[in-house]
Amino acid sequence: MATYFDVHPDNPQRRTISTVADSIRGGALIAYPTDSCYALGCQLGNRDGIARIRTIRQLDDRHHFTLVCQDFAQLGQFVHIDNDVFRAIKAATPGSYTFILPASKEVPRQLMHPKKKTVGVRIPDHVVTQALLQELGEPLLSSTLLLPGEGEPLTQGWEIKERLDHVVDAVLDSGDCGTEPTTVIDFSDGDVEIVRRGAGDTSRFE
Repeated sequence: MATYFDVHPDNPQRRTISTVADSIRGGALIAYPTDSCYALGCQLGNRDGIARIRTIRQLDDRHHFTLVCQDFAQLGQFVHIDNDVFRAIKAATPGSYTFILPASKEVPRQLMHPKKKTVGVRIPDHVVTQALLQELGEPLLSSTLLLPGEGEPLTQGWEIKERLDHVVDAVLDSGDCGTEPTTVIDFSDGDVEIVRRGAGDTSRFE
């Protein structure tokens, strides 16, 4: 059964955040809120966690996983980024955007797109997520909590606990965080491609 954590949205309890971070380091798969919608997350090198996310969401090997980063310095360790793209992303973060970029050698091969060798990265504007990332000290490997055959992600922590009780290890609930996934921008080929229009404003990239 998944452990349920009720977290204050503005002042997340430090002990709770520390407990969750420890569980992630121990191999846990969690459901947690972001500035767009709920996501599934685990530690970067957690092969079992990655496999469980693929199973829950019925994903193939072409799916772009996202590295949810605390800040730009952390993000820059995992992707290759030139000056023009740097400025464009810097202006849009933190926020509800996922950026597809060429992966650096720090990214495990199983997380990359098999042909393009790219990965998704993002910096969320969410107090609880940021507190967790700070405590964890590394990116959280993530994927939107959108179940197969459903048009919108799950939005309520209690419902996630109820429906995914036996397939995730913990659920963080800090209240409703919306139903719209991130806007996805692909910079991997040098040009700007809007892959998915979501919570982030696309006008700055058009």
